[in-house]
Parts: sequence; structure tokens; C-alpha cells
Amino acid sequence: MHRSAKRLASLLACAAVPVMLVAGCSSDDSGKKKDEGGSAAPKSASPSKGGSASPSVTPAKMKKLPNPCQAVSKDTLKKLVPKTKNEDGEQGKSSDAMARGYCAWKSSDEQGVDGTQYRWLDVGFQRYDSDPTLGSGEKRATDFYKKQVDTSKATQGAKNVKTGAVEGTGDESAWITYDLKKEDDDFKNQTVIARTANVVVTVNYNGAGLAGADAPDPSDLLKLAESATQEAVASVAKANQ
Repeated sequence: MHRSAKRLASLLACAAVPVMLVAGCSSDDSGKKKDEGGSAAPKSASPSKGGSASPSVTPAKMKKLPNPCQAVSKDTLKKLVPKTKNEDGEQGKSSDAMARGYCAWKSSDEQGVDGTQYRWLDVGFQRYDSDPTLGSGEKRATDFYKKQVDTSKATQGAKNVKTGAVEGTGDESAWITYDLKKEDDDFKNQTVIARTANVVVTVNYNGAGLAGADAPDPSDLLKLAESATQEAVASVAKANQ
């Protein structure tokens, strides 16, 4: 009945990867499209003599991102990821911390005779600057927000996909839930995506009952994921005070 920590980490990473690949929070920026990241956007060229000036756009509201590993309170983390191996989180690498950030937490790999409950949480941020050639930071963030929602709904192997709106979190927000089976283990996945001005917050939270333990209740997991998202959105505002 025992499964190695290496196998568990692989399973949970597979469950969380689809949306975060779109966000590009923890990967190298080489090869990115020009409008993928906030600070990666090219500056508009100066108009030649006699040419018209570049159109102006509204400046981006949010200039900074919070530390992703401090975006969720310790009390909330204890509820979402009990017996976590690292309460400080594992921060993803980013070439521009003011454009994107990522942090993840997972519960202990230890299993008892009667099974165990496993949890994974990750929080990602994507910030966009305003650019005359690409549009305002808010418009670019809105486009990315929609892309994140669509990508999550289209997760490969997802079953029983459901979606809905989250009230009172950011300027717009949505949740996506689905089941994902990995090597006979049933994972309950919850993704909450929120946009606050020119920043998009993506929270992935999933769990499974391993070694014969019952699968967690998706509605309970979703409530916890929504609370984590609210804190992450609030951390953006705090970082820009």
C-alpha cells in the first residue's frame, strides 16, 4: 500500500501543471511571446520625423507583486495543507519577480496503515504593464485571465468539469473543479482564477485519499481554495500601497 515520496510528488505535479504552464511563473522566459509577461513587452519605437506619435494608454495600476510564498497566511496554510513538509513554500524561479511569481506547498508523504490525505497548493501571479503597441495592462490581464480559465477547463484527462463565478474576489474571478485519476488515485482538483486590475492570480488546490483513504469532499476543498485566493488578491493590493 506504501507509495514513495517521489511517486506522490510526480502525481501531484501532473495535477497542477496545466494551468501554471500557461502562466509561465516558474519557467525560464526564453522563447516567450512578446505579450506573455508584464515586463517582457517591447517598448514602442520612437516615431520617425513627420510620423504620428504612438497612441497613449492608461498606466498600469499595480506596479509590484507580493512575495508569492507570503501571499497566504500561515493559519490558512495549516487548514489547506496539514502536515506540510515546508510551511515557507517552494518558490519558483522567475527572471522578473515584478512580472510573475509562483509558490507551492504539499503535505507530508508519510502514510499510515489506514491511508492518508494528501494535499497540494500553489499560487501564481502574472502582472502586465501598459504598452502602446499591446494595450493597457488591465486589457492584457483580462485576456490572460480568460485564457487561464479556458486552459483549466480543458485540462487533459479531466472528468466532471464544473465552473462558476466567485463573488467579491478581485475585479472578476472564476472557479473550475474537476476529477483527475492518476495511477488508481482519484484527485479532486480546484482552480480559482482572479483578476485584480492588471494582475492575474491563479490558485491550484487538489487532494486525494491515498492508500485506501476516502477521497476528499470537493465542495470543502473549493471553499478553502477560494479563501486562499482572497488572501492572495489582498496581498497584491497591500504590495502596492
